[in-house]
Amino acid sequence: MKRRSILAGSLAGLAIAAAGFAAAPALAGPPPAQITNVSYDPTRELYEAINPAFAEWWKKRTGQDVTFRTSHGGSGAQSRAILDGLEADVATLGLAYDIDVLADKRQLLSPDWQKKLAYNSAPYTSTIVFLVRKGNPKGIHDWADLVKPGVQVITPNPKTSSGARWNFLAAWTYGRKHGGDGAARSYVQQLYAHVPVLDSGARGSTNTFVERGIGDVLIGWENEAFLATNKLGRDKFEIVVPSVSILAEPTVAVLTKNTEKHHTTAVANAYLNFLYSPWAQDIIAKNYYRPRDPKVAKRWGVQFPQLQLSQVDRDYGGWRKAQKTYFDDGGIYDQIASAR
Repeated sequence: MKRRSILAGSLAGLAIAAAGFAAAPALAGPPPAQITNVSYDPTRELYEAINPAFAEWWKKRTGQDVTFRTSHGGSGAQSRAILDGLEADVATLGLAYDIDVLADKRQLLSPDWQKKLAYNSAPYTSTIVFLVRKGNPKGIHDWADLVKPGVQVITPNPKTSSGARWNFLAAWTYGRKHGGDGAARSYVQQLYAHVPVLDSGARGSTNTFVERGIGDVLIGWENEAFLATNKLGRDKFEIVVPSVSILAEPTVAVLTKNTEKHHTTAVANAYLNFLYSPWAQDIIAKNYYRPRDPKVAKRWGVQFPQLQLSQVDRDYGGWRKAQKTYFDDGGIYDQIASAR
């Protein structure tokens, strides 16, 4: 009887010890993290490639698993969704102003957010080009050809799309070069008279042109044009590079007010810094964005044509001024639209 009690006690002790060993937090590793990345339309494929690469790198470095929730749409619409309560950890939007408003109106990050990362928090760039149908049946070679009789132009709505605002300023740059702001306004007004439909985002406009077959020319992000020709059909489309365009600089930021709430600040900061690494920069180039890293850019240089580019900071006084002048309610775009 005594031996049976001792044996039972020993087995119970072993069971308790085993349970304690299984539950030991030191062996379980850090709990998984989840990052919500609210981005603009054309970055879907880019972040589908970036996210697993970062997760692999972060796991090796910290032992922590990280998963992602992603949301894509017109950049202006995405910014408003965050303002309305979509709790993004990071915003990877199409232009700086769409992140500025998150600092101004909700204090989701500091006003000097662009100083937190290199190149004013723009880890990749693009520009604006034309996509035409194979054989270029309407003979489109430069901006002047877009306002010829019978040409239908596809571009999204500047009120909701960052790509559309880049398109607008690229067109304005062309008009300004040929007679100043008066000529630019006249040209852009003519241009929008040739636009049959205004989608809410750049990807929507790409679908309108590519899948629905509407329009003779798509004005859009260079990366979208490459995607259409290389992935959707080299035998269907051609890229036309205009004589002048604009340096398009999508920007990224950690929304610290949200990451502090979610306990994701460290991983969110690492995620955006990872975008500048040679590994990520190579993924960026493979997805047709222009990389910032000089060595990666040199390796991929043959893919990206060189052209004359205006710059928002240099030529338009920065995005805050450009937004107020051209795209705020009652601004030049609204004036042009009301005259259509």
